[in-house]
Amino acid sequence: MSGIPHDHYEPKSGFERWLHSRLPIVGLAYDTLMIPTPKNLNWMWIWGIVLAFCLGLQIVTGIVLVMHYTPHVDLAFASVEHIMRDVNGGHMLRYLHANGASLFFFAVYLHIFRGLYYGSYKAPREVTWVVGMVIYLLMMGTAFMGYVLPWGQMSFWGATVITGLFGAIPFIGESIQTWLLGGPAVDNATLNRFFSLHYLLPFVIAALVAVHIWAFHTTGNNNPTGVEVRRTSKADAEKDTLPFWPYFVIKDLFALALVLLVFFAIVGFMPNYLGHPDNYIEANPLATPAHIVPEWYFLPFYAILRAFTGDVWVVMFASWISGGIIDAKFFGVIAMFGAIIAMALAPWLDTSSVRSGRFRPMFKWWFALLCVDFVVLMWCGAMPAEPPYSTISLIASTYWFAYFFVLLPVLGVIEKPLPAPATIEEDFNNHYGSKAHPAE
Repeated sequence: MSGIPHDHYEPKSGFERWLHSRLPIVGLAYDTLMIPTPKNLNWMWIWGIVLAFCLGLQIVTGIVLVMHYTPHVDLAFASVEHIMRDVNGGHMLRYLHANGASLFFFAVYLHIFRGLYYGSYKAPREVTWVVGMVIYLLMMGTAFMGYVLPWGQMSFWGATVITGLFGAIPFIGESIQTWLLGGPAVDNATLNRFFSLHYLLPFVIAALVAVHIWAFHTTGNNNPTGVEVRRTSKADAEKDTLPFWPYFVIKDLFALALVLLVFFAIVGFMPNYLGHPDNYIEANPLATPAHIVPEWYFLPFYAILRAFTGDVWVVMFASWISGGIIDAKFFGVIAMFGAIIAMALAPWLDTSSVRSGRFRPMFKWWFALLCVDFVVLMWCGAMPAEPPYSTISLIASTYWFAYFFVLLPVLGVIEKPLPAPATIEEDFNNHYGSKAHPAE
């Protein structure tokens, strides 16, 4: 557990000692709940419990939905309609599952951007950050395969477009695409593969979430100042921290209740707001929708994928230097995955000696522009791939890469940071006063 000095579980009764010597699960739960947590955490630290709730919700609702779903191209669409019309509470289960995915990604984006602003990726938390990025990639894969299962028009053509990207990989692309689809085109084998993986991956994500939590329990939580908890003595650590239970558990549960109030309002009153009407039309390989659009949480990276066309100079240069191996389609695939890899590399790209963006005046402005850039990319991803949207996508995509590969390294060298508080206790007292401590 955490290297911060604190009281560990001590079994008192004979049964507790017997169980602890054989299966120390009570001690693990106690040490997890009572872990010392920086007392100055703000409301941006509530997204962890929302994400845990979403994962549980997706697994539970998914298991029940699977009991009534048929993974066959002739029956999948009808089985979803059967769930919506005939299964007791089926419509609510499906809407909870579909909108739960949206809440999952909404929370994970806020969680990631909070980490980017407060420097949660910096040493010694690099592994925690990379594991988080792997979880995010698996979330994207799981959500994409889940979107295919209803076998509506957007499901079918979304699968056709995205799996077609693998065919752009030189030399081995067609073989990978065929292996992924289970044949030459999106068909029954594809649906079975995606159904199988969509069911499996949430449990892989759950295991990685346990590793993610274990990792930050080992290094300790970051906090808005970026200043580490003092580990010189238990008394000093107690001045910087509070036990996770009850202070932060109650705070997190209160925040979760507020988030769920909005979530259940959406599920109850506007469950299809974030969906696409074409997905209520059964898949038809002979009728291509006018505008193929993925779910909203894929849109920023979909915009990056489409931004790099054959008339962009960097694509032409890459094609020339590679002897034509890297064409516009393959370059778009590299850019799309590269945009996610750029985030994963943030611990090594950021050269600043200061962890938190709170004390970096120049960084704040560039980070705010990154947030705006992400929203612009999301908007562009929903628009047709034509001017002026294609031009805006290219500019926004360029800034995304420039932020990580140029601005982060340069800002760390040229920026003069503001003085940070010496301790978490000092920051807490500055905000709330020295008497703002919980009653013993």
